[in-house]
Amino acid sequence: MQKRQLGPCVTFFPQPTTLVASTDNFGQINLMMASWAGIVSKSPPTMAVSLHHNRQTYANILETEIFSVNVVTPDFVAEADLCGLCSGKHQDKLSLTGLKTEPAKATGAPLIVDSPLNVECRFYKTLELGDYRLILGEIVEIYACDRAYNDNGTVDAKSFNPLVYLGGLREYWTLGAKCADAYSVGKTLVPHKNL
Repeated sequence: MQKRQLGPCVTFFPQPTTLVASTDNFGQINLMMASWAGIVSKSPPTMAVSLHHNRQTYANILETEIFSVNVVTPDFVAEADLCGLCSGKHQDKLSLTGLKTEPAKATGAPLIVDSPLNVECRFYKTLELGDYRLILGEIVEIYACDRAYNDNGTVDAKSFNPLVYLGGLREYWTLGAKCADAYSVGKTLVPHKNL
């Protein structure tokens, strides 16, 4: 397969499309579109989000030490995109988008009601990366929509319908269909006794 070298950049790599919800000490909620987000540790359960140091969301997280990361679906992609187009320093994004929030049970961090999957976090530490700050948050609770569960209690992942963001193309995409089972499909390549 022929490949082009793109240099040290952040284009094209598929990233999750999320809204980071935070609040200041006065209870003003801010929403920020963030694609540089992900779970980075199982033990302890930890979420990482990379934010520019000048963002309102970053100031809010340092101030209150709570935030949530909320999966974006096609149902509210325009509202989520708007949250990446304007600043929480100058705009009330909840009013602009009409999105609704509710307080998380443990910390009170705002959760996006329309998101099928919310991660409630408590600030742990930050790492400076040039103009950006890698925020590490302890995962306090995860909220998954009831519709994602079948009658037998198993999860139907299609119900989450998360978007991915391709930065170089500036496009949002859905994930499509399941292609394999993790921790299983690789076993077809070698005898089981070698794993």
